Order: sequence, then C-alpha cells, then structure tokens
Amino acid sequence: MKKKGELVRCLVNELRLRKEGIADTVETIYFGGGTPSLLSEKELEYVFEAIYEHFTVSNDAEITLEANPDDLSEEKIKQLANSPVNRLSIGVQSFFEEDLKLMHRAHNAQEALASIRNAQKYFENISIDLIYGIPEMPLDRWKKNLEWAFQLEVPHLSCYALTVEPKTALESFIKKGLVPPVDEEMSKAHYELLLDETAYWGLVNYEFSNFGKPGFESQNNLAYWLGKPYMGVGPSAHSYDGLSRTWNVSNNSRYIKALETNVLPQEREVLSQRDRYNEYVMTRLRTQWGIQLEEVEGSFGTLFKTYLLDQAASHLNAGRLVLHENALTVSRKGKFLSDGIASDLFLLPLESKEPLD
Repeated sequence: MKKKGELVRCLVNELRLRKEGIADTVETIYFGGGTPSLLSEKELEYVFEAIYEHFTVSNDAEITLEANPDDLSEEKIKQLANSPVNRLSIGVQSFFEEDLKLMHRAHNAQEALASIRNAQKYFENISIDLIYGIPEMPLDRWKKNLEWAFQLEVPHLSCYALTVEPKTALESFIKKGLVPPVDEEMSKAHYELLLDETAYWGLVNYEFSNFGKPGFESQNNLAYWLGKPYMGVGPSAHSYDGLSRTWNVSNNSRYIKALETNVLPQEREVLSQRDRYNEYVMTRLRTQWGIQLEEVEGSFGTLFKTYLLDQAASHLNAGRLVLHENALTVSRKGKFLSDGIASDLFLLPLESKEPLD
C-alpha cells in the first residue's frame, strides 16, 4: 500500500484536530473500508493511542476490525487479539470456489474456513459477510453457504445481495454474455431462505441485512440505523451529528496533503427538516423496531406524522407494512421491498402535500 505510513500519521492528526467533535463517551469503534488488517502492530497501536488520548472510550466499547480471509493468518489474529480489538468482521462472501472466482476475490474457500476457525481461538465476537443473488448460484448452494456458517457457530451474519459495480470484471462478463445478469427473483428467493434459516438457528434479523444471536448484534450497525451521531476518519469517511453530514475527500494524496498542513479535507451539508425526516424513514424502516410514530411527531411535528400515515396506507392495506403499538414496521411480505416502500414514504421536494412551514 503506497504511502501507508503517511496516511496513518494523517489519520492520527485528523483525530487530534477533531477531538472536540465527540463530547460523549465513545461506545463503538469500527476499522473498515479499504483493508485495515494491513496495518502493522505498531501502526495499529499508534492509532489506538491517539483515540484513547483524545476521546473518552467506554470500558466495554465494541471495537471491530474488518478483514479479508487471506489477510488473517493465525499470527495476524494473535496480534489483533492482543490489541483493543474485540470483534472481527470477516469478508468471507462465499464458501464455494466458483462464487469467489466469479467475484474476483483474492481468497479461496479453504482460506475462508481457516480464517474463521483460527479467529474462534482468540475471539468470541465474530461476524462474517455473505453474498447472495450471485449469477448461477442455485438455491441449494446458497443454503449450503448458510449451513457452513451455522455449523461453525458464527454469532453474526451480514448478508448482502450482489450488486454489479461499474467498470468491474463482473460487469464486463455480463455485457459479453459470459455470465448471466443478476436475477431479481432469484435474489428474492435467496433472501426468503435466509430469513427462514437464520430464524431456525436462533439469529435475530434486527436490520434488513444483519442477523445476530441475542447479545451479538453489531453495536456499530445499531448506532447507524438508529440515527446516533458518528465520526468517520480517513479518506472518503462520512460523519453525522444529527443535524449535518460531513465527508472527507476521497483522494489519498489530497487527504494527506491537507492534513500535513493541519487542514481538515472535508465538506459539510446541513440537513433540512425534509432530509432528516427522509433519513429517519430510510434507516428505521430497515430495523426490527421500525418507525416510531411518537418519535416522528416529536421530532418533526404532527403534519409529518399525518403525511407518513397517508403515504403508508396502501402498503398497510396490501399487508406490506404493519402498524402495531404506535410503530410502523415492514411485514415478512414487504421485507424484500423495504427500500422501495421507504421511498414511497419520503417527502419529495416538489410534493404538493409537503407539510413544511
């Protein structure tokens, strides 16, 4: 990784410059994006020293590090276990070679299994990522992927539908007809199976893509989906304070150049009332707790609550939404459609019924 040392020094400098950004005790720390597992033991110690110097961190804070299986040698796992990291998120994606090759993953199926088994020697709190909706992945292979996770007794799963990113090998293969396009109906069938299997094995679907045994829900995920403020540090990182959103420049060189002169390389957007309402709807509807009508009324006013219920009426009548104990949640029937349902509840800029002052 080019300029890794410079980048780490600038991360630490950003932490110093933003030490007033979080007044409350830090409850979760998440090393994600890129490949944080490439940090050496000394580099990771350097970052942690800065965090603990400039912020108050809870004694039982959840501290997660993302890693790919091919980066998790047993020696690396031991190193992480001797650091403040207490949770690993492993990007397995699939336990089958054909899937990993199609997605151009650097690891193989054996490395995926070995990384989990080695991690379990040192960590109790482990999550793995799995991908469904992969072209030519039959339902029984997806079920076997899940069975591997359950047999390994992994306490948390993050499961995502495959998305074809622009300018990737997969996109090229699909355009050339070498690989069939993503099948929405197959993705839905995979997701329905996922709901059945995780429920059977005792994992709670607390957010659309996340499933955890009781007590192993990701506190970092929950903080995001429940709208708590967060600070993101590093290139491309986003932050949110409840009223505004900031984001750092994505270019590593520009990020480093700015921090070397003690300048924060970020832009800021103040969220309107409509933006905050839409974000609340989008995030809460994906959770098992749903949209709390009292919160909508308390935060945005009675007109917003009335508007929300009006927009939800057709989905309630069709059984895609459920209204129970003053909470609006997505039913099993509507779960795979939850993002589309949320967009129907949004307040659009040109909405004639816009309940703004």
